[in-house]
Amino acid sequence: MSMETLEFIIYPDGRVQEKVTGVVGQSCTVVTAAIESELGHVVSQEQTAEYFAQNIELTATATTQATW
Repeated sequence: MSMETLEFIIYPDGRVQEKVTGVVGQSCTVVTAAIESELGHVVSQEQTAEYFAQNIELTATATTQATW
């Protein structure tokens, strides 16, 4: 499990650059939606490889048998 981080760079002209890391898949849009609505108009978005990745859940079942 990786750490989720949001990084903001605020430029002198008022622009804000936001970078999300550690969030796999499109759930990053949920994480950033409230912040982006407060910041104002989103000019552009650039998705990273993490955006296109998918969470993989593995399950395993072990069966043991004892003989006497």
